[in-house]
Amino acid sequence: MTSKINNFIITVVILAIFIVGGYFLWQDQQNVNLTDMDKFAKCLKYRGAVFYGAFWCAHCSSQKSMFGDSKKFIPYVECSTLDGQKQTQKCKDEGVTSYPTWKFADNSKQTGEISLQNLAEKTGCELSQ
Repeated sequence: MTSKINNFIITVVILAIFIVGGYFLWQDQQNVNLTDMDKFAKCLKYRGAVFYGAFWCAHCSSQKSMFGDSKKFIPYVECSTLDGQKQTQKCKDEGVTSYPTWKFADNSKQTGEISLQNLAEKTGCELSQ
């Protein structure tokens, strides 16, 4: 009986090692195809930066365009209601009063279009030149 339990435990441990190892290999593979800008945008999110904007805001569109195709990875929160007339409760709660607004992990905020270099300095994310 004890031998069966020991064999079962060993089998479970080996299986768990393969599952965890496979997960990490899969994660590494996911990052292989990322561009430098993809990695930068993802880093901003990882470091706690959040971009608050509105779909009708020209400066927000300009800020997004700085990221090119990597804009899908930026930590963006839409603050406008669908009719473009009101602000969402989340943005009110965050104290967002103008667009674009970036909020950082230290709770500081910067408004207006912010250069990628400034974002890199503020977050410590690496920006490839």
